[in-house]
Amino acid sequence: MSGTERTYRINEIFRSLQGEGYFTGTPSVFIRMSGCNRNCSFCDTDHSAATEMTAGEIIDRISGFNLRHVVVTGGEPLLQLDRTLTAALKDAGYFIAVETNGSMPVPEGVDWVTCSPKERPWHIDRIDELKIVYRQQDVESIRTSLPEARHHFLQPCSGANIPQTVEYIINNPHWRLSLQTHKLIDIP
Repeated sequence: MSGTERTYRINEIFRSLQGEGYFTGTPSVFIRMSGCNRNCSFCDTDHSAATEMTAGEIIDRISGFNLRHVVVTGGEPLLQLDRTLTAALKDAGYFIAVETNGSMPVPEGVDWVTCSPKERPWHIDRIDELKIVYRQQDVESIRTSLPEARHHFLQPCSGANIPQTVEYIINNPHWRLSLQTHKLIDIP
């Protein structure tokens, strides 16, 4: 490896089923990047744990999983996900989904954008799926202040407010329920 080759701080790489949102149940490879520009109390990523990897090393690692659906998540993956890594993933034949807090624009080459906004300011330029962790906040003002999404999901915060989330969705049917099914069935 040359000394000038870009590396990415990777928290973990694993395969599982997508547990949330539009692609729930889809076999996926998860590339969890380390680092974030927000400080959410309910975050489940250890940002102190990271392995430096090049795009080639990431491709080598995920190629053994024999899956084509890749979810780049974090922390905030758009702090690191760039044209070099997206091009390497696309050249290797992967569908690239990203889960972002909406604080940064999406790089070229990403196929699906899930935005789970936590706090302003937002600089995201496209959203396929809006997924809000519902804590009884004004989700309609959040929804209308972001680029239009094709799909809208509310997710109970750590499963603690399911009745309130369900009630809100019943009264506002442009939202759909997203549960963390991976936690319900105890898979990574």
